[in-house]
Amino acid sequence: MTSQFLRNPHLDGDAFFWQAGTTGALLIHGFTATTAEVRLLGEYLHARGYTVSAPLLPGHNTSPDEMNRCKWLDWTRTVNDAYAQLATQCERVFICGESMGAILALYCASEHPEAIGVCAYAPALLMPASRAIQVRLLAPFVPYAKKPVRAPNATDPRWKGYSVNPLRAVVQLNKLQLETRRRLSRIHQPVLVVQGRLDQTIDPRGGPVILAEVSSTIKEMHWLEKSTHCIILDQEWEHAAELAYKFMERVTQ
Repeated sequence: MTSQFLRNPHLDGDAFFWQAGTTGALLIHGFTATTAEVRLLGEYLHARGYTVSAPLLPGHNTSPDEMNRCKWLDWTRTVNDAYAQLATQCERVFICGESMGAILALYCASEHPEAIGVCAYAPALLMPASRAIQVRLLAPFVPYAKKPVRAPNATDPRWKGYSVNPLRAVVQLNKLQLETRRRLSRIHQPVLVVQGRLDQTIDPRGGPVILAEVSSTIKEMHWLEKSTHCIILDQEWEHAAELAYKFMERVTQ
């Protein structure tokens, strides 16, 4: 079903799996988005020999009402299933994500210590307590809130997703954030965090908190000076992709 709230409905936002070499990259899109968000990164890595898998999260690419019926465990289950499938095809698997997808990547890494590394783009780890309470109070009565006109993906022709934030789903996002933060100390894999200096969507403290609280000995953080929230589609997306590729190459040497 094509939603009236779906931006760029002509784009392909479904799951994809591209076979290549023995190292895999699991790419997880963000909240209200689709796999169109990770497609450029997927093409970049696949062209360099990586087998790429990008699952479509439940409630996405359908309607905000459908998303409001989802629980955070539905998202983690889908990611875990995609990881399991990719692991049967590859000797090594990196878990990568954008925004909420970065949080799901960290959660998945906490479940799978054998995963070789994590790439977290614009990780949406933190939500102000006041906003979380406000959303929790509104969610039973207001199904969704319109995104700001200046939202970073509002005019991007390569981004496909909802023009509104489903509020019950935001409550589930907050639960995912809290549970993932509790699990950060379980993560021992190398971790790469990349954030945009112009990002006004997430709390910029999320990346430093992740690197402070994971148990990894190899951890890196990079800031892209001209990028907003969706850094793997923004004007520095190739640099963002290159950072992941070089990080993966170093880890697997």
